[in-house]
Amino acid sequence: MTSNAPYPPALDAGLETERLSQTIKDWSIANGLAVRPPPALVGQNQDPEGILAINAPVTLFPSPFPKSCFEEAKAIQTNYNELYARISQDEEFLGRLVQEVAGGDDFIAKLWEIHLKVKEEGYVQNLSLGLFRSDYMVHQDGDHLQIKQVEFNTIASSFGGLSAQTSLLHQHLSKTEYPLLTTPIPPNALNLPPNTSAHSLAAGLRAAYEAYGPSILNHPTCILFIVQEGERNIFDQRHLEYSLQQSSIPVFRLPFSQLLTHTTLSPPPLRQLLYHLPHNPSQIFEVAVTYLRAGYGPNDYPTPTSWLARRRIETSNTIPCPTILTQLAGMKKVQQVLATPPGPSTLAKFIPDEEKSSALWRTFTNIYPLDSSSPAGREARRLATDPKECLKYVMKPQREGGGNNFYKGAIPEQLKKVPEEHWNSFILMELITPPAVQNTILRQGKLEQGGVICELGVYGTCLWDQKTGQVKHNEEAGYLLRTKGDQSEEGGVAAGFGCMDSVALV
Repeated sequence: MTSNAPYPPALDAGLETERLSQTIKDWSIANGLAVRPPPALVGQNQDPEGILAINAPVTLFPSPFPKSCFEEAKAIQTNYNELYARISQDEEFLGRLVQEVAGGDDFIAKLWEIHLKVKEEGYVQNLSLGLFRSDYMVHQDGDHLQIKQVEFNTIASSFGGLSAQTSLLHQHLSKTEYPLLTTPIPPNALNLPPNTSAHSLAAGLRAAYEAYGPSILNHPTCILFIVQEGERNIFDQRHLEYSLQQSSIPVFRLPFSQLLTHTTLSPPPLRQLLYHLPHNPSQIFEVAVTYLRAGYGPNDYPTPTSWLARRRIETSNTIPCPTILTQLAGMKKVQQVLATPPGPSTLAKFIPDEEKSSALWRTFTNIYPLDSSSPAGREARRLATDPKECLKYVMKPQREGGGNNFYKGAIPEQLKKVPEEHWNSFILMELITPPAVQNTILRQGKLEQGGVICELGVYGTCLWDQKTGQVKHNEEAGYLLRTKGDQSEEGGVAAGFGCMDSVALV
């Protein structure tokens, strides 16, 4: 991409735009860059057989992204993997933070309660698997560009499957369609890095599967995906499944709500998790790895039996991805404690290597507690309730997934609804100021053109021994670029705010 060429190029509003849009629509369906349609789009009960699929929302062009920022984010991912693996091993540290937020967060309190019950019973599996994603935005301070971390995801880190396909889509367009535009882009003009997210995430699951070893009960072993009922983002998950199945690893999907029905535990002390095929219950597989694409929020636990299902996973001999402790390591409170003075000393506790910890520290933005006892917390309370100061911040609860945060002027209004003694269940983060970028989004067949904001996610896979601390596998695992209109505050694709994108390095 030449520095003086307009990018992305302006498109003819007629046939040129129509041709490019139609190519994207067809390629996406042909290559699994798709989602199930929302009921609002097709009408209630209009797809009872579950046969419909629509294009995942996607940009017409890969968005420009600073090469130095991209390379920095990828280079430090294994450091982040190591950091969160070590945090998940520090029960005392996590327990202290849980106690700070649990009074205003029943979900976090319940997760901790399950952990304590299983601990009392006795954990039988020491290995723990993390399929992580660290999310960043580029912060512009004058002429200086730097990545700043938005959040770190430790459970159900999605879109690795669709992200790899989005990169392939834009690579395809760069060879076949962009050179034919009225303002053409030559085939090799864009610097489009490869993206192995689907393959690399599957490799993390495969590493855990191989570490589990053969069944001592003489059952075939498998990987079990725990999913939500009516999952619309199914194709994203399927790409990981298909990659595993190419290695001849049996993979099954099971809705979280059906886990107690179709699994059993072998007798103590082994407590193997056994999966009984629903159509043939006499056919039993021993679950080597349980990969949770559900269980990350309160809506996944509507009844007491839902918590019993999570406890069954935790108390069994399966390698969980993640454990409850690893899920709790992804609390926003952990991110805040690492980033708030004396954050460097907290970070050094887990990552004593000064070069590694300094590289991580540089990615932190200003994050504050909302407690009433610390100077930082009291100052944050002042900022959050001031009508002008609050416009610089986002307030976050301890949740995964989009649609949970409160931005700018909505912060004081939300705090009025929450008892002050529960304010410390939130954290206050300074908003990141990204550089201006233009693109066009294709969403449900319609084009949205204008200013956009890009958020880079870098995946990582890590397998470690929770008891000894030994790391058996630690890899960076590809990337995700999500893009949203610059007037949107949330960015989750599955939550309906953002779209799929890939990077054109500049």
